[in-house]
Amino acid sequence: MKVAAYQAPLQSTNSFDILRLIRKQIDWCEVNDVELLCCPEAVLGGLADYSSEHMKFAFNVESGQLNQVLEPLTSARVSSIVGFTEDDARGRLYNSAAVFHKGSVLGVYRKNHPFINKSIYAAGDAAPIFTIGGLTFGILICLDSNYQQPAKAMVAKGATTLFIPTNNGLPEERGGSELVLEAREADITLAKENNVYIVRADVAGQYNGFVSYGSSGIVDPSGMVLQAAREMTSEILVTTL
Repeated sequence: MKVAAYQAPLQSTNSFDILRLIRKQIDWCEVNDVELLCCPEAVLGGLADYSSEHMKFAFNVESGQLNQVLEPLTSARVSSIVGFTEDDARGRLYNSAAVFHKGSVLGVYRKNHPFINKSIYAAGDAAPIFTIGGLTFGILICLDSNYQQPAKAMVAKGATTLFIPTNNGLPEERGGSELVLEAREADITLAKENNVYIVRADVAGQYNGFVSYGSSGIVDPSGMVLQAAREMTSEILVTTL
């Protein structure tokens, strides 16, 4: 199976225009036989911890609201992993990633380790796996990749690939290029310890006092880096698993 990681422009994650850009990547994937596209953490609306308008981009899954929002990404051939802010029935917010498959949300992973100590996000506590086209995979969101769990739980359930939606869009004084190296080292360690492929999708660029150099990459189970995105550049990485 061909899979891809989309290193999206940081600026576009702050508006619904990002759906148009993701759709463009899906169209490209359809032509190039890519079956699963991983987008960054909070690609839809940005991180709520840094936004005073977070509720504008918070979506409920159970009501079908997220299905409606993601409808423009519908494809018969390409499934997508889309990071967003989830608003549950009790008004709690989660930093989540949805698996969108043939026009509907197949399932959701909630970030287990919110980055900021006093994050607006609640912590998820599940380690679901998903199967599409014969590929069984798990999702870790950004900082989750630095912890042994839930990765080991996903692998124990049969995951052979771990997708890592990431958003290193941080205030300029905190968001240095060293984050790219740190993410790559985490990916190599995770791949080797669990004998799985790692596919990380980050944002890149500068916007409104924030910066992300972009740590998107693909690592094989031996720890070899198969693909690495260029810093500060929006692009798509592809590999065959």
